[in-house]
Amino acid sequence: MPSKATPEKAKPATSKRKKAPVAPAPTPAVRTAPKKSPFGVSTIIMVVVFLGLIVAMILINRKKEAAATQATPTAGTAYVFSAADGAISSFKVEAQDGSAVELTRDSKNAWGLTLPEKVEADPSAAEAAVTQVQALTIVSSEIKGSDLSVYGLDKPAYTITVIFADGKSHTLEIGDSTPINSGYYARLDKKSLLIVSLSGIDTLTQMISYPPYLSTPTPLPPTATPTTQIAITPTP
Repeated sequence: MPSKATPEKAKPATSKRKKAPVAPAPTPAVRTAPKKSPFGVSTIIMVVVFLGLIVAMILINRKKEAAATQATPTAGTAYVFSAADGAISSFKVEAQDGSAVELTRDSKNAWGLTLPEKVEADPSAAEAAVTQVQALTIVSSEIKGSDLSVYGLDKPAYTITVIFADGKSHTLEIGDSTPINSGYYARLDKKSLLIVSLSGIDTLTQMISYPPYLSTPTPLPPTATPTTQIAITPTP
């Protein structure tokens, strides 16, 4: 009889586990130092302050322009000091730093300097200066606004004090020039705000640097007297 084949035992199925892929190690983040601003804090503060000053100057100029626009033009020619004030007996022009020039008429109707020193004045130059004071014209009157700093009148650059023969006096404070250089802002007797002529004020304020001294002629050097030489003939 043929032998029966012994059936092979089935091998138990072995399940092979697949290894999970290993994730790569995370790359450490490289920290970069924050970029420093090329401008320091002090520089930024200075720039801000500078811009603030520019804005302030623009606003002040706009106020000045508005004041000049709203100023009432003077009809005809109006003078700061009228003929009704009478004859001028003395006047002084004083700068903000205290330097000043003053002319006074004496009992003989002659002009003399009392500031910066008490000396004789040049008659022609003194009379021309007095005429200039009387000829100061008002360009515009009734300036609007009460902030004197807008017009440079909180600390006037110059003060002109005029005394008349009857003892009456007027004070004219001079501030900044107008934006269009039509004149100077001024305040008369600490009340009326005006715009007065440029040329007249410039002429008077220059007297502080160039007072009208009486020029004395420079004496000529003495003329040399020629000497006569006498020749002596020796006796033989």
